[in-house]
Amino acid sequence: MPLARAELRKALTDWGLSELEGDALLVASELVTNAVRHAVAPRDREIETRYVRLGNGVRVEVHDTSPAQPVVGTSHRDGDGGRGLYLVAAVADRWAVGERVGPGKLVWAELSVKVPWRPGC
Repeated sequence: MPLARAELRKALTDWGLSELEGDALLVASELVTNAVRHAVAPRDREIETRYVRLGNGVRVEVHDTSPAQPVVGTSHRDGDGGRGLYLVAAVADRWAVGERVGPGKLVWAELSVKVPWRPGC
């Protein structure tokens, strides 16, 4: 996970999108953690992250070889876990599960720089 976070941080800086860093790192962490915990796959298969620049934002993708679909979990107030996709939904503009070439799926989320609202515009 540290390598994925470092790559995302560098991409955001290179693209002039550093203001998305906190939310984008949170989303990437949650999606990777979800894949590691729930996407049961053969040991020789890896989880892959990809970052795609959008017009004024970024798409964070996590690919894995498991066909198991992520489920928005139920969490208990004192429980550990079950909140990851709620957090992703709260900070991302949108997220979904898609198909990928080969076995498994990709889970993605898109974040964009928010333009401040100005009265009279």
